[in-house]
Amino acid sequence: MSENYSVQYSPKAMDDLLAIYTYIAAHLQVPEAAKKQVNRIRETIRSLDTMPSRYVPVDWEPWRHLGMHKVTVDHYVVYYVVNSDTFTVQIIRIFYAGRDAEAILQSETNKE
Repeated sequence: MSENYSVQYSPKAMDDLLAIYTYIAAHLQVPEAAKKQVNRIRETIRSLDTMPSRYVPVDWEPWRHLGMHKVTVDHYVVYYVVNSDTFTVQIIRIFYAGRDAEAILQSETNKE
């Protein structure tokens, strides 16, 4: 029998979801599309409670060593870390696929 994982959002991931919604709803002026997009992202994230390692790990360090994976949802990429010891999935960030996530995450890590 497999264990279900607890899925948790980092504060930055929550900010990312809000920014995605705000951009689509306010800037592009399509609030219904914004709601649907955020719901699709959240559905995919909820599915990580089972077999979260099924998605490809990132191929850059130090995140690969730390167990970071990514899953694409439409034009967005969800970055998350799986902890098999505690059965938790931590959603780290959610980016538009065209952004340089590696550089952004590296920059944030260097600031800490």
